[in-house]
Amino acid sequence: MMNGGFTLALMALLAAMLVWIAIVDVKTYTISNGLNIAIALLAPLYWWSAGVPLWPNAGMQVGMAILVFLLFAGAFYLNAMGGGDVKLAAALALWFPPIDTVRLIVVMSLVGGLLTLLVVGIHRARKKEGRPEIPYGVAIAAGGLWLLAQRFLNQFAGMSLGN
Repeated sequence: MMNGGFTLALMALLAAMLVWIAIVDVKTYTISNGLNIAIALLAPLYWWSAGVPLWPNAGMQVGMAILVFLLFAGAFYLNAMGGGDVKLAAALALWFPPIDTVRLIVVMSLVGGLLTLLVVGIHRARKKEGRPEIPYGVAIAAGGLWLLAQRFLNQFAGMSLGN
C-alpha cells in the first residue's frame, strides 16, 4: 500500500533516474556507479515509505538482488554484459518483490533482444567491422519503468469513479 505522496515521489525519482541512465547509456555505453549506488541506497527509504516489512519481505528483496548480481556477474564474466548493467539490475531488484524481479528480468530480456536485433541490423547496414556495442542499460531501464508503471496504475485498481 502506498504511503502517500512521498512513496510516489520516490517512484518518480527512480523513473527519472532510469530514463537518464537509458539516455546516457545510448550516448556513452556506460552507467554511472553513482546512480547505481543512489538507486540501491534509496530502496530502504522506499521500503519504509511503502510499509514493506524488513522481515521477510525486504530480506527476500536483498536476497534476490544478490542472486541477480551473481547471475549477471556470470554474464559479465562471459563478456555478454557490462559491469554497470550488472549493478543496475541488482540495485533495481532491491525495489521489487522477488516475483516482480523475475518480471523485470523477463521484460528486460525481451527488450534487450529487440534492442540487440536493432543495433546489429544498424551495424550491418552501415557495414561496420567488429562486434556492435549494445546499450543494455536501455533494456534494464525499460523493465524497471514497466514495473513502476504497473505499481503506479495498480494503486488505482481498487478505486471506482464514484469514490
